[in-house]
Amino acid sequence: MLRKTISVLILLLGTSVASFGAEVLVQAETFDSHGGWSLDQQFMDHMGSPYLIAHGLGNPVADATTTVSIPEDGRYTAWVRTYNWTSPWEPLREGPGAFRLSVNGRKLSVSGITGNCWEWQRAGEVSLKKGDARLALHDLSGFDGRCDAVLLSSTPGFVPSDSYLQAATLEMPVTEEFDFVVVGGGIAGMCAAVSAARQGLRTALVNDRPVLGGCNSSEIRVHLGGHSEIGPYPALGRMLREFGHSRKGNAQPASYYEDEKKDSFIRAEKLVTLFAPYHAVGVDTVANRIAGVTVRHTSTGETLRLAAPLFADCTGDGSIGCWAGADWTVGRESRATYGEPLAPEVADSMVMGASVQWYTRDDARRTKFPEFDYGITFSDSTCQRMTMGEWKWETGMRLDPVKDAEKIRDYGMLVVYANWSYLKNRLADNEKFRNRSLDWVAYVNGKRESRRLLGDYILKQDDIDKGVTHEDASFTTTWSIDLHFPDPENSRQFPGREFKAATNHIYIHPYAVPYRCLYSRNVDNLFMAGRCISVSHVALGTVRVMRTTGMMGEVVGMAAGICHRNGTTPRGVYQHHLPELKELMTQGAGRSDVELPDNQKFNLAGKLLPAPRALMECKK
Repeated sequence: MLRKTISVLILLLGTSVASFGAEVLVQAETFDSHGGWSLDQQFMDHMGSPYLIAHGLGNPVADATTTVSIPEDGRYTAWVRTYNWTSPWEPLREGPGAFRLSVNGRKLSVSGITGNCWEWQRAGEVSLKKGDARLALHDLSGFDGRCDAVLLSSTPGFVPSDSYLQAATLEMPVTEEFDFVVVGGGIAGMCAAVSAARQGLRTALVNDRPVLGGCNSSEIRVHLGGHSEIGPYPALGRMLREFGHSRKGNAQPASYYEDEKKDSFIRAEKLVTLFAPYHAVGVDTVANRIAGVTVRHTSTGETLRLAAPLFADCTGDGSIGCWAGADWTVGRESRATYGEPLAPEVADSMVMGASVQWYTRDDARRTKFPEFDYGITFSDSTCQRMTMGEWKWETGMRLDPVKDAEKIRDYGMLVVYANWSYLKNRLADNEKFRNRSLDWVAYVNGKRESRRLLGDYILKQDDIDKGVTHEDASFTTTWSIDLHFPDPENSRQFPGREFKAATNHIYIHPYAVPYRCLYSRNVDNLFMAGRCISVSHVALGTVRVMRTTGMMGEVVGMAAGICHRNGTTPRGVYQHHLPELKELMTQGAGRSDVELPDNQKFNLAGKLLPAPRALMECKK
């Protein structure tokens, strides 16, 4: 556990106070009971740890509680590390995320409503005896107050800093050895891990949430999209029948996404070891190879190092590749870079954004919702008269999808609350909304685009438009070139603060993507699957849906098996073992010994175009 009782000379911590005292540091995620608070790990890469968030949709959540050991009698100052999350849009106003820390039942000052960054806030003083003390976090609003850590100090004049927090959480990891390490438990990572295990590889699968499936999980609720079992290798994608959900729809009740099937699918594979919830926090390399990935449990803080000769980055953000020094890019290339008509004339950093989906329920009686008026102003003409919001509720297209991830998510929640508050409290003709209540609002970002790791081949629009045939053709993409951009009407009403997206579906003929897009061009033992593969921004518009990413994972797992058997690299598979990969893709990695439901018939490409004339003539 990360709870630490520390008696230190404060001079060593960078202050000018030279007196002894005791400090008790408690990371919020290690509380004995989270109560109604949720654990949020999405921003660990920048914060260093997860935090607890009071995601109550405007209703205060139950207390998070824990017991700590006080090392000596004394007068202790209590500090909480917190963040006024609406401050980017209302910097001079108290925010909505109010909560109190209590110590042995004594409630201290309100925290979380001031400041404009993550910071230590003084909560008050309390006299404590040596022995156990009871801490509790009391949510006061239900509007996403957040707490990263609690510190009790008996040292006069002591003021904690973030360096103190970081120093107190250092831990030397134990190493576990595998044949293959897959980081990211979305659809791509799940398929990569199981495909490799069925090739005989001892495989580690790292997932930083308690449920598998990424955007297809009940935490984000995006249904599977695109055709599988199609193209030159129609056995690819049969694996999806083993765990794919059978009901279509975004932003539907949790049961639609059948998390238990995904969990059973992974746990049934004896050669797959699931590390969940563990977040990757770093890599170590030797020359141009990854030697190990360091992962940290998001509740206990346990740290492990997973070593292997082969790795797969299925994080979506390309984090493992980025940390290992892999070549990567982000944003939109210029039209001239790859000769793509759909690209902008000048390169920029715009990306497809992230969705915070939501829906309401009918309570058959009049219900209330608190006033929520932060950062955006609605009117009868600009409010969104809706009872649910799915993919179009998209934010962050003009921001950095990694560094600004928390701000992107927070703005997504902010506009949902502000709009719903307007519908409930201020809209003149609100009969449609009077009996309805918010039932679910995601607090986990549904990302579409982030870093893209560069491989030996970069898929581009020309490949797809012309149906260019490659000798290493692998999984087939069928989705349209679906590139989201800020909705023009929303931009007109809320310039610079858009929260809705639009798209133009450019339909394609089914296209088999080169295997060379699935491994790094400069990190010798790194595969990738998911939205971080080697494609241009334009080409990402067609490969990013989840049945397609699942087939990527299948191919990566097969290639990892070839590497393992032949002592080669991902590039070596292309150079020396391509016939073996083609044979495996012909067979597929899905189970053939049992009858599987043919239930993946929803959310397919809107239109499948015939192959280009040049390609058909070539095949004659």
